[in-house]
Amino acid sequence: MSRRFIVPDLLAPNLRLVFCGTAPSRASAAARAYYARPGNRFWPTLHRVGLTPRRFQPHEYAELLTLRIGLTDLCKAHSGNDDELPHDAFDVPAFVRKVKRHQPRWVAFTSKNAAQAFLARKAGYGAQPETLGVTQFFVLPSPSGQATRFWDEQVWRELAAVVKRPGKA
Repeated sequence: MSRRFIVPDLLAPNLRLVFCGTAPSRASAAARAYYARPGNRFWPTLHRVGLTPRRFQPHEYAELLTLRIGLTDLCKAHSGNDDELPHDAFDVPAFVRKVKRHQPRWVAFTSKNAAQAFLARKAGYGAQPETLGVTQFFVLPSPSGQATRFWDEQVWRELAAVVKRPGKA
């Protein structure tokens, strides 16, 4: 865990799922917790789609490890909206090293911007054909309140179904 990270990674070997965002919001940076902005759908959605047994609060994010779920961002040193980040803010090589080291079964990007920065191509929602070792990738609509027009909880339900599938997690 690096001190320069605004919100520390929540990673461990052999997780069933890691969520990867672009960068912490200003609210998340202030709280030093993932998806802390009021109106963000991340925490209630995890519970509604069955990935967590209860609704967690942002400050409880470290408890996700007990469920074999991790959290990270492509940008660990800046916070704010995607359009406010420096052009070189996404550290894709560091993200690749993390995935190779921890080998989660699934990485779910919580925004198309994060997915497209990693994949280096346009990406639709859902499972992606690329793999990195044992890791498979999935693109979700952003849970941010600022991305309401793109919101579709069904895609999150599809993620929950593949993560829960026997032999996949």
